[in-house]
Amino acid sequence: MSSYSKNEIILIKYPFTSLTTYKIRPAIVVSDEHPSRDIIIVPLTSNLQNLQPGEFILSNWQKAGLNVPSTIKRGIITVEDTLVIKTVGNLDKSDITLLEKSLKFWLGII
Repeated sequence: MSSYSKNEIILIKYPFTSLTTYKIRPAIVVSDEHPSRDIIIVPLTSNLQNLQPGEFILSNWQKAGLNVPSTIKRGIITVEDTLVIKTVGNLDKSDITLLEKSLKFWLGII
């Protein structure tokens, strides 16, 4: 069972499409606890330009444990928890609310 909680910010090994190497990037856990080792994440980036619908800049990125201003990126990815390097923090309540709205928008649940 995964030991990562919903709204935690983690550093994860993102594999390149060739699957031969990876890059360490931040992400947010968006799944609840589940008996599998898989977690569902949303990526973060420090690129604050050209935001797409539903993407937003975290208002409390420093409190969340990030080193630079960061943007929630449109993307919902399932990964095995063994790719997680460490937890760096948690989302602020105001950013959680925005993320929940974005997920509903991206999935057409609104």
